[in-house]
Formats: sequence, C-alpha cells, structure tokens
Amino acid sequence: MAVPVPVPVPGVKWISLHSGKPVPNNQPIIALVGPTGTGKTDLSLELARQLDAEIVNCDSRQVYRFLDIGTAKPSAAERSAVPHHLFDVVDPDQPFDCARYGALARAAIADIRARGKRVVLAGGSGLYLKALRFGLAPAPPRDAALRARLAAQEEAEPGSLHAQLAAVDPAAAARLHRHDRVRLIRALEVRELTGRPLSAWQAEHAFRAAEIDCRVIGLTMERGALYARLNARCRDMIERGLVDEVRGLWQRGFGPELPPLRSIGYREISAHLRDQCDLETAIAAMQRATRQFAKRQLTWFRGDSTVEWFDVDKLSVEGLAAD
Repeated sequence: MAVPVPVPVPGVKWISLHSGKPVPNNQPIIALVGPTGTGKTDLSLELARQLDAEIVNCDSRQVYRFLDIGTAKPSAAERSAVPHHLFDVVDPDQPFDCARYGALARAAIADIRARGKRVVLAGGSGLYLKALRFGLAPAPPRDAALRARLAAQEEAEPGSLHAQLAAVDPAAAARLHRHDRVRLIRALEVRELTGRPLSAWQAEHAFRAAEIDCRVIGLTMERGALYARLNARCRDMIERGLVDEVRGLWQRGFGPELPPLRSIGYREISAHLRDQCDLETAIAAMQRATRQFAKRQLTWFRGDSTVEWFDVDKLSVEGLAAD
C-alpha cells in the first residue's frame, strides 16, 4: 500500500486524501465546508496541489467583483498558483442566485473533469452546495411587483419581513437571519404566490438523490478559539484596507443599498462611513455579526448527515483515503 502524503496546512497536522497514485476522473468532488475562519482556503490550496485539482468557489459573496477583503477572497497569488473558478463572476449590482450558481458550477466541474483534473469545492454557503448537489426545489417564478412591495415594507419597518415570515413559515424563519432580505423576500413570495410555505417545498425536495457526487469534509474547532480567530480576522481586514474597499465600491457606483453591500463587514463599515457610528463600534458590530454567522453555518452543516467532521486543532489523520 502506498504511503499517504502529508498536507501541510496551518492548524492541521495533516490530512491524506490521496495515496499518490494517479487519480481516476470518476473520483467524487471534495467539498470543504464549515464555519468561516476554519481554514478552508488554506486547505483547498494544499489539496488542489496534492491531487492535481482545481478549486471551485462555493461562497455566495466571493462571486462578486471588487468585494475582496471583506469576503476573505483568495489572493491574486493564491489564485494564480492553482486554477480557481467562480470568483469575480458578476458586479455587485447584478443579480446572482442559487440557480445561476448551480448552472455555472456544473459547467466548471464538467470543464475541469474533461481535462482530467480533480475538483475541490470550497466555501461556507450551505445553500449553494445544496443547490449544486441536489438541484433546486420546484417553486414559482419571481414576481417583481410583489418583491418591490416587500422590499419597501422592510425599508419602512426593518425587521418586519422576518416577523411576518415567522408567522407563516416558522421553519424557514428559523433558518434565516433577520437581515437576510433576499431570502426573506423569496420565502414570503413563495408563500403568497402558492399558499404553501417554502419549507414545505424544500421538505419534499429533500428526498431527491444527489445529482453531483461529493465527499463533504467539515472543518471545525473549539468555539472560543474560533471566535478569537474571527475577532482578529475582522481587525486584520480593517488593517488591510476594508474601509477603503467600501469607499471604492461607492465610487464605482455600488452603493450600500445593494444586497452584497448589506452583507457582514460591508454593512458595518457602510454605517461608519455614513457617520452612524465610529470605527471601533463598527468593528465590534462586524465581529459580533461574524461570530453569529459562524454559528449559523455550523448549525446548517451539522444538519447534513453526509458531512465528515474534523477538528482542525486536533486532527491527525493518517489514512483518510478517497474512495
């Protein structure tokens, strides 16, 4: 038997996913998931080098151009060292959703495999991964007038969409943050147009077989250590120029009302730039929101029985060979 090859990943002793033999092209995708800040980017790079693979993004914010620091997007050097796909796909004012992600990801995977390469999927967007693996639940098309009315309602009364959804679809409301306006609107839209809650549509769809074969590896770590790492990372983003990145986005015409700029980091810095709070208050809010987001990510992926979990601070695996 061939000796597994170590993977030098910061915070991880090593993981072996490959015996050193040529990899058949029918091997499953390796999907790295888990809370933000657990080292998915570093591990994806090492695995891609070891497996002669290419990386496909599975982060709902890294698809946007110009959102680099606040989304913890891989650096230009990292992306030149290993081929990356589905980064910088659209401008921040262009629509992008699970359906489009699924279509683009499938095309990227087909292209990579046609060249005899393995695929490493990396990111913390559980909904995107689910859409790729299982397709989307059937649901009605968008209704522009209804969406505009719901958006205006939220502008007039922040938090009202989440409260309204909790009354008609508590299961969906429990999974969504009160600031996740895009998904709140979609859930209420489905409920109003069909008379059925979105969670019911999704529950029916949950019994479908996977369309894409993935080996899903979840990275986690002790909660206190993770939170300390996330707090430090938020400050590092400020030091690396997140405030200027937000200013630059505004100068390009991408204002704080756009959905990507209402995401964590951009939302808090936008409030600071509009003189709604000082920088330290914005950083504290950003840190708090990031910790809450990591907790929601962990809850989402813990609900997926196919995830194989590894603690990045304690892991020492010598024979995790891909089937």
